[in-house]
Amino acid sequence: MSSEPVRHLPPRLRMPSPFVWGITLAFLAFLIQGIMATDLTLERLLRGAVNLTHFIGRAFPPNFSDMDVLARSLLETLNIAVVGVTIGVILSVPFALLASRNTAPAIWVRTLARLAIATMRTIPDLIWALIFVVAVGLGPLAGVFAIMMDTIGFAARFFSERIEEVHPGPSEALTATGAGRLSVIGGAIMPETLASMTATSLYSVEKALRSAVTLGLVGAGGIGVELAAAMRLFNYDRALAIILLILVVVIAFEQLSSQIRKRVI
Repeated sequence: MSSEPVRHLPPRLRMPSPFVWGITLAFLAFLIQGIMATDLTLERLLRGAVNLTHFIGRAFPPNFSDMDVLARSLLETLNIAVVGVTIGVILSVPFALLASRNTAPAIWVRTLARLAIATMRTIPDLIWALIFVVAVGLGPLAGVFAIMMDTIGFAARFFSERIEEVHPGPSEALTATGAGRLSVIGGAIMPETLASMTATSLYSVEKALRSAVTLGLVGAGGIGVELAAAMRLFNYDRALAIILLILVVVIAFEQLSSQIRKRVI
């Protein structure tokens, strides 16, 4: 009689549990409902393709006749992104320290800090821009505040997770010598997290640069204002020129950021 070993299917090929089936069916039902709600039809797709062809035909060649105006607007967008991210990253550090298990002074402080970070991360940057346009008026200041809030919500979360991953050995050694909480944070925790925080900060600038363009659509300054005006006036050739400028700047900064991360991490 053969005594061959029982062969089991790998986990990825086993029959899913009833819970997984339920989640899958619920997702498929929601997906179908979403497709129906968006009125996705072949007629609309064909009409959209024709309209897009007309847009491309009217957009070429791009109009770079007023480069001085576009350059000033693009510089304003860069200013919004860099200033907003810089302030946001600086403020993210105390938020992250208060939200981390190994650095928070009390559990209620940690809970409130996490709630504040989650709130800032949950509200989209366009909503923040609308709020600050009402608060401080139209212009780049509203954009800076919106980028700042969005950056805190994004960066503080990752800073906090990295702080909690720090090996406790150096902190315990400093504590054993009588060092205070701030000395432990500055001497053991921050040096170990600096490289990761730098990488996250660079990602924040990339994210903010793209966000700063869209913030101009709601009056928060930058080249987005020029893009919105060009689209409203059907100046598609000027709109294409603005889009190409944005593309070049974003790609250039992403390459620069990538090179910096390779040398830091």
